[in-house]
Amino acid sequence: MGHGHRHDQGHHHHHHHGSDEPTSLPPALDMSVPDAELTPSQLSRRSMLRRTGLLGAGLAAGSVLAGAGQAAASPAATAATASSDRSRSKGYLWLAGDHHIHTQHSSDAKYRVIDHVRQANAHGLDWMVITDHGSETHAKIGVEKVNPDIVAARDTIGDTLVFQGLEWNIPAAEHGTVFVHPGKNEVAVLKEFENSFDGSVKKATGNTPANEALAIAGLNFLADQVRHRKVKDALFLANHPARKGIDSPHEIRGWRDAQPTIAVGMEGAPGHQAAGLPAPNGPGGGRGYYDGSPGADSFPGYPLESYRTWGGFDWMTATVGGLWDSLLAEGKPWWITANSDSHNVYADSAVRGPNSDFNANGRYEDPVYGGGLNLTDGDYWPGQYSRTHVGASSFSYQAVMDGIRAGRVWVDHGGLISGLNAQVRSGSRAVTLGGSLVVRRGSQVDLVIEISLANGPNWSQFVPKLARVDVIQGAVTGRVADKDAFATPDTKVVKSFEVNKSTGSVRLTYSLGRVDKPLYVRLRGTDGNRSAVGLNGAAVDPAGPAMDVVGDADPWKDLWFYSNPMWVLPA
Repeated sequence: MGHGHRHDQGHHHHHHHGSDEPTSLPPALDMSVPDAELTPSQLSRRSMLRRTGLLGAGLAAGSVLAGAGQAAASPAATAATASSDRSRSKGYLWLAGDHHIHTQHSSDAKYRVIDHVRQANAHGLDWMVITDHGSETHAKIGVEKVNPDIVAARDTIGDTLVFQGLEWNIPAAEHGTVFVHPGKNEVAVLKEFENSFDGSVKKATGNTPANEALAIAGLNFLADQVRHRKVKDALFLANHPARKGIDSPHEIRGWRDAQPTIAVGMEGAPGHQAAGLPAPNGPGGGRGYYDGSPGADSFPGYPLESYRTWGGFDWMTATVGGLWDSLLAEGKPWWITANSDSHNVYADSAVRGPNSDFNANGRYEDPVYGGGLNLTDGDYWPGQYSRTHVGASSFSYQAVMDGIRAGRVWVDHGGLISGLNAQVRSGSRAVTLGGSLVVRRGSQVDLVIEISLANGPNWSQFVPKLARVDVIQGAVTGRVADKDAFATPDTKVVKSFEVNKSTGSVRLTYSLGRVDKPLYVRLRGTDGNRSAVGLNGAAVDPAGPAMDVVGDADPWKDLWFYSNPMWVLPA
């Protein structure tokens, strides 16, 4: 198969309009201007922002205003600094990837690293992370054993970036992707992290304050490794966060607040999307294997609906005014991704190699032809169904990590669209996904959306048709007193665009009006096949994703895309 996705999969440089010169911040937001030099109205504005936790004294770590007007404290710039300084003057290369992939070095998977890398490359991915499960066996021998395979794959497939990571059993919580920038210490750092902080290795899976503290200690360790230059960079993303109900809201906030340049987001949509295909030709389960119910360690506040996917997306992301929005309304970056969680691929014919002894060897023998089709397996190859698109300044490991950290990310299922360029603009200034547009209070602000429609058949051999694009807007209300809050009343769908064409591109504009209070906007789009009134009612979400039916949820018949947010911050 030709590898032409650089041109036909929406990987374009999107140039951001506006001045190449950084625009100075309004005095109320410029912390280099002392309080004494502000006018009474400017001082009042600064005081209000401080009270809501958005600025200055008592600033919450990782707020969208952290670092605004001053140098970032960390080499890994905050999202606000990266977006406000760079995105006005640079175009980005949108690189598709997948941060959640398992190999023969996971006890419940079977493929070689090179199998996944070849498939990811053929399916149009530019970057990927190998994330075998944290376990005693993996911690002891697996981290080293997989590394030569990853290094060899990097050499063999030059146009897909291959990160080494692992799937962390987060103490007291679910799983998460941890990965580092390639380098001479990648194995040593991951091995020490896993041996010291993995919930399975440390017997620390239960829902206790001590185990929650161990998770924070793990994130602090990663930050220390970056600070001491053991590795160039490290990131953590929470995986399938609502599947078991054990990622409580206060734990998610705790990870984000402890290390906002390391703990940057969660899977907006889980992998295992083929699991919903009906039997007998499919597994007959829930998309993402979201087909369970609350357990002893589940957060008691979560409703039963949270244990199912919604249009293939996690309840935390899919619910307008729900948990994700409650985090964004605090003014703190928390990004979403989508990936394959690929272990065992639906309708593939491979089985584990004979005489495999995982416990002794830390891996299964290379897969062999099994003679039949594996119709009860619930996964797709990396890039075959789910894609995470990252706005990167170059084709490099660091640029991908920087793009994820900055929130320049949109995700899609089934190739619903080929490209997305979204900006909030005021005058000559603009920011894209993940960015914070600082404007004078009362400035006119517009949302401009450019979408490249699907430009060819997806991997199920049909050309998807985008039917509708929704604009979701919320007020930034500042830090919450209740760390277990998972709702915000001021977020709703404010505009829906019907898309009445199937080829080429569409340009949509929505006026946010004259903005005098901090807000954020995010985008969602659908093929229109399945919709339902959202959990918070028709006034909030009149036509959102419907809850998936366990045993009857063909993922190809219900396609969505989601973007990360953009903030508008008036002063």
